[in-house]
Amino acid sequence: MSFDDLSDQLASVVAITVTPFDADGAVDEKNYAAVVDRMVEGGISVVTANGNTSEFSTLSAAETERALRITVDTAGGRASIIAGVGHDLDTAVRAARFADAHGAQGVMIHQPVHPYVSLDGWVDYHRAIASAVPELSVVLYVRTPRIGGAQIAALADACPNVVGVKYAVPDPVRFATVARDAGIDRLTWVAGLAELSAPGYFAVGATGFTSGLANVAPQLSVQLLRCLQAGEFGAAMELWEFVRGFEELRAANESANNVSVVKEALAQLGLCRRDVRPPASVLSEADRSAVGVLLDSWSML
Repeated sequence: MSFDDLSDQLASVVAITVTPFDADGAVDEKNYAAVVDRMVEGGISVVTANGNTSEFSTLSAAETERALRITVDTAGGRASIIAGVGHDLDTAVRAARFADAHGAQGVMIHQPVHPYVSLDGWVDYHRAIASAVPELSVVLYVRTPRIGGAQIAALADACPNVVGVKYAVPDPVRFATVARDAGIDRLTWVAGLAELSAPGYFAVGATGFTSGLANVAPQLSVQLLRCLQAGEFGAAMELWEFVRGFEELRAANESANNVSVVKEALAQLGLCRRDVRPPASVLSEADRSAVGVLLDSWSML
């Protein structure tokens, strides 16, 4: 697959996997594979392992490698696979090289977790990772409005394998500005705050959006994408309203239950356990009930 191929694929639903755990707290490989397979069978064409919805920050290097292998083995040939990488620079480079060697079409670089991030340092961090895997496509993950079009353009100038941006700043005006300053047609711009952000971001230049909902109801995410691609914003907003309750539960309390809501839904569907790792926690009984009500309203599941 060429850089252009993945760039084109990103104009889609970019699903982020959950990482199911078994009763002993280890990665539940069987259920992980089943969730990925169900997602792809539901129409998802881009799958990201080891994203934030995957509880990336709680996974060991060995667990992220195993998760990527399962994703490639399960979905490879039917979907493009992206691997989340990050942490310190050496760890991120090793993970990117592992992804390159084990069947991923690209890597998504998590925003650096560091109390002191300069703009030049942000560019240097991403350039070092992208340069270490020059044959592998790279997606930037931007979660702060401090990063502007100039920094993204500098990376694209230095690293031709940078093909897309997952933009997760809750400000469509800032997104529109950054995308145009960096080059709206130069990269593929992905709305990085899932279904609720997608219509607004599509209106100003995004052509794809990320999704955790796709673990639970991939057909809903795909339907929303098709409406947005066709410019049918009225129909898109009907779907937006349909999934709104679910996504608002995920976003509550600064997204504290982002993953827990998805896993609760999967648990109620009998697809995996609800367990999450600290500092996340399982849902309260009231929130579990709210998830159940939502699932009951989605008659296609």
